[in-house]
Amino acid sequence: MILDLFAGPGGWSKALDVLGERDVGLEWDEWACRTRAAAGQLTVRTDVAVYPTWPWVGRTRGLIASPPCQAWSKAGKRLGLVDQPLVHQAVADLAAGRDTRERLLASCRDQRSLLAAEPMRYLYALNAVGEPEWVAMEEVPDVLPLWRQYAAVLRRWGFSVWVGILNAADYGVPQTRRRAILLASRVRTAAPPVPTHSQVAEPDSLFGPGRDRWVSMAEALGWGATDRPVPTICAGGGPGGGPEPFPSGSRQALATAREQGLWHPQAASADVVLEPQTRGAGWTARHGSRSATPAGSPAPTFTSKATHWKWALRSNNQANATVRRLDEPAGTLFFGHRANECTWVAEPVGAPPTDERQPPPEPIRITAREAGVLQTFPADHPWQGNKGQQFSQIGNAVPPLFAAHLLAPHLRTALNPGDFALTA
Repeated sequence: MILDLFAGPGGWSKALDVLGERDVGLEWDEWACRTRAAAGQLTVRTDVAVYPTWPWVGRTRGLIASPPCQAWSKAGKRLGLVDQPLVHQAVADLAAGRDTRERLLASCRDQRSLLAAEPMRYLYALNAVGEPEWVAMEEVPDVLPLWRQYAAVLRRWGFSVWVGILNAADYGVPQTRRRAILLASRVRTAAPPVPTHSQVAEPDSLFGPGRDRWVSMAEALGWGATDRPVPTICAGGGPGGGPEPFPSGSRQALATAREQGLWHPQAASADVVLEPQTRGAGWTARHGSRSATPAGSPAPTFTSKATHWKWALRSNNQANATVRRLDEPAGTLFFGHRANECTWVAEPVGAPPTDERQPPPEPIRITAREAGVLQTFPADHPWQGNKGQQFSQIGNAVPPLFAAHLLAPHLRTALNPGDFALTA
C-alpha cells in the first residue's frame, strides 16, 4: 500500500486517484477526514504521533508525508524555527532507533514543531524490512535543512535522494506556491520532475520540448465576459472565512448570485475590465480577447462616462499582502486566521482625471470553490465543514496537480495534465 502521513483533505490522494492508485491516509482533523470520506478516500482518523508503525511493516510500497507547516510557515509565528535544533535531534535519535520525543517535546516552543520528525519514526520501522520503495515529502521552504538531514539518513539506507525547492506554478498550478520537496527511491535515480510551465512561454528547441506560460487565475477559473451585473457584497467575515455579517440591504453575496444563476463566468481572457454603468445597473465584467489587444498596445483610455478596473486577488489583509492580477497565477494561498483572508479587489486601469474617477467595486472574498480550483482540486470537490474549516483545509493541502508530477515517476505512470478538470 501507499501510506500518506498527515493526509489532510486529500491533495496527494487526488493525485494518486488520477494516476490510477490509492493511498491510506492518517489524519487527525475531523473536517479533513470528513472531506476525505466524502471524496471516497481511505482514511484512519488518528494522531500520527501516537499511531503504531507495526501495521504498515511489510506492506508499504510508498510513503508520503506533509507534516503541518503552521509552526514553520511565514504566515504564522514561525516558532518552529526556534525549535529547529530540537527537531533535528529528534530525527537523529529516531533514525538510530531511540525515541526521545517526549523529552524533546517538553522543550518545544510550538507543540506542532516535532511533528516534522514523525516521518522518520515510520521510515525507521519500515527500513528494517527494506521498505518503502519510494518516499515523497513536502513542506514550506524553511524546512529544507531538515529535509537534507532526512536525505543523509536515507542515503545511508540505500536510497537515491533529491531535495530542493520547487514552484508549483512551473507544473501548471495557477499559484506561485514554493515548497521544500524530498524525493527518494530504492529503484531509480531520484530527480525533480521536468517543469512544464514557466513565467514566459518557451518554444521547443533542439534541447527539448518548450514550456507553456504559467497558468493564470482567469484560465483556471474559466472566467470571461458576462452580461449580468456583479452584485456588491460587504467585506468581513469570521476567522478563516466564517459567517459573513451583511448589513441591512446588502444581503446578496457573490456566492449566492452564482448559485442562483445570476452571474455566469465564461471563457477566459487576458484582460478583465470592469466598467461602471448607469446608476443602479451595478458593475459588469467585460473581457477583451488576447488577440484583440496586441502586445505593446496603449492602456484603455478613459472617458467622462467610465473608469476602468481590473480584478486582482489580494492574499491577505496585511499591508504587504501579495496582489496578483487575474491574468497571473495567484500568490501562495494560506488561511486559518482573519488576517489571511483572500479577497478579489478592483484595481484601476490607467489614471483618469480626478473629477472623473469612479469608486471601485467592493472587495469580494474568495469562495472555497474558487480557492480549491486555484489549488487544482476539482470544482466539485466535496469540502466539508463551515467556511473557516473549508478554507483551513484548502490552504494546508498539497495541490493535486503538483503532487501528481512528483509521484508519476515513482509509479511509472505517464501524467496527462488534461486529467485535472478544474472548472465545472
